[in-house]
Amino acid sequence: MRHDWIFDVLRDLRAYAQSNGLPAVAQKADEALHVARAEIAASPLGETGAEPDDEDENAVRSRAH
Repeated sequence: MRHDWIFDVLRDLRAYAQSNGLPAVAQKADEALHVARAEIAASPLGETGAEPDDEDENAVRSRAH
């Protein structure tokens, strides 16, 4: 899917916020993930198929930021 990068960025932002005591930012990043999934799925230009499930939280948190 050509939109994979946006999901990666939003997941990274959410993980960073959670790891750094920014719960409101983490919540908004999570909301943005839901909006992106819905908007891309509804777009006539969006690809078919679903976005992969969120990665395990520990795997996301272990990434270097």
